[in-house]
Amino acid sequence: MSDSDQNPENSGRKGLHPALVLFGIILGLWLFVQAIIPKSKHIQPPQGYEAQTPQTAALLKEGGSAVVPTFKLTATVPNMNALAILVPQQTTESQVIALVNHLHETRKDGTLANVLPPTTPHNDLDQFSVANMYIFSDPEYAVESAIQILTIGAHAPGDLYGKEIPYEVAMEQVRGQYVVNLNDKDDPEHGSLGFGEKATGLYSRRYLPIF
Repeated sequence: MSDSDQNPENSGRKGLHPALVLFGIILGLWLFVQAIIPKSKHIQPPQGYEAQTPQTAALLKEGGSAVVPTFKLTATVPNMNALAILVPQQTTESQVIALVNHLHETRKDGTLANVLPPTTPHNDLDQFSVANMYIFSDPEYAVESAIQILTIGAHAPGDLYGKEIPYEVAMEQVRGQYVVNLNDKDDPEHGSLGFGEKATGLYSRRYLPIF
């Protein structure tokens, strides 16, 4: 008589239970996905598209009457219709909102070209018919390489990014943003506190839509 006949308990299936094997595979796949997705992809927007909180509503109201801060152009990327604008370090969030509103209003009344170079100077629609304007308060980031990274977008191949400033760092340095695309009839322009990329749903921590 064989050992298995003498010890029926030893004749059953050996090794891990199939359920444990399946659980291990699922866990391994989850860990792999977490490892390959950049941390910046997990940044979720504040409740900007939901009902305004009393705090954000008060900030937007304050920005509507705040003094527009001094600002200057520090970098341009003509082939991307992109501009970097620098404000003083002590600029408040309500002043950034005031500046974004100012850029919006002066573009509409045709006077923006008096202070910033047109991004589409020969376009019949507008001298700023397509524009990506990024406001910074740290001169280290108000540079060409930063606005190139931000304008390319989060889902571009990694070898297109500059090595000096990571995308997730650049986006958090944006104090305000004004984007124009008059070719898009559904969303011709929008401005925000902080940085937002609607195409990917990627937003900085301080993001708040203004219009």
